[in-house]
Amino acid sequence: MISPLNVVIMVNGRSEEEMSIIFNEGDAVVEQLAAKFKTVEIAESFRKTFCDCQSRIGNNDGDPNSVCAPQPSRIQEHSRVSNPRVYLTVEADGLSLGTITIELFSHIVPKTADNFRALCTGERGFGLKGSIFHRVIPDFMCQGGDITKNDGTGGKSIYGDKFEDENFDVRHTGPGILSMANRGRDTNNSQFFITLKKAEHLDFKHVAFGWVCDGMSTVQKMGEFGTKGGVPAKKLVITNCGKL
Repeated sequence: MISPLNVVIMVNGRSEEEMSIIFNEGDAVVEQLAAKFKTVEIAESFRKTFCDCQSRIGNNDGDPNSVCAPQPSRIQEHSRVSNPRVYLTVEADGLSLGTITIELFSHIVPKTADNFRALCTGERGFGLKGSIFHRVIPDFMCQGGDITKNDGTGGKSIYGDKFEDENFDVRHTGPGILSMANRGRDTNNSQFFITLKKAEHLDFKHVAFGWVCDGMSTVQKMGEFGTKGGVPAKKLVITNCGKL
């Protein structure tokens, strides 16, 4: 058994000691190295490991411009002009909260994206209009889409009662990520949630398939009505929805 003291962290063939040298040369070097990776996910993993090394040697100095300072979601890197956009208009106890505009990542998860698009348009004879956000937890997420029971126990997709996990290529990297709620592997239906913060523990468990490109303030207002138990303090209804 290898002692933890003998484990040397390696990133792109570099030891933790070498990483500390790179760190001292400045954040620009880190970004140059990150740019060499083939995928966004691997580059982000590199930055995360670098930041772990940075925290160990205490060299951040609270610099807000550091690559290890809190960063906005990188979900925009998945954005495509050709992707469909949908909207949800929400009210709380009869008072309008605003409209949420969502880009669906049909180029990454076409089946999941089309399910949500069709639920927004109601083209199959059923959809999200009139349904509620039944579960809202502050500083975590807002969940809705139970179009059959409105309590979190139901739901229905355009493919039937449930459909499989398409892939986990999109990660829960920050607020505004649209993702499928489920009851375990391959149990997706119409239920979904929107994150209020980064939720890495949901990666590889829930299929993320879009992001809030406008109207995040509306989602945040919804979050303010959340409770620790999840039952919203006000009734949050999707009064209108469709494709833009």
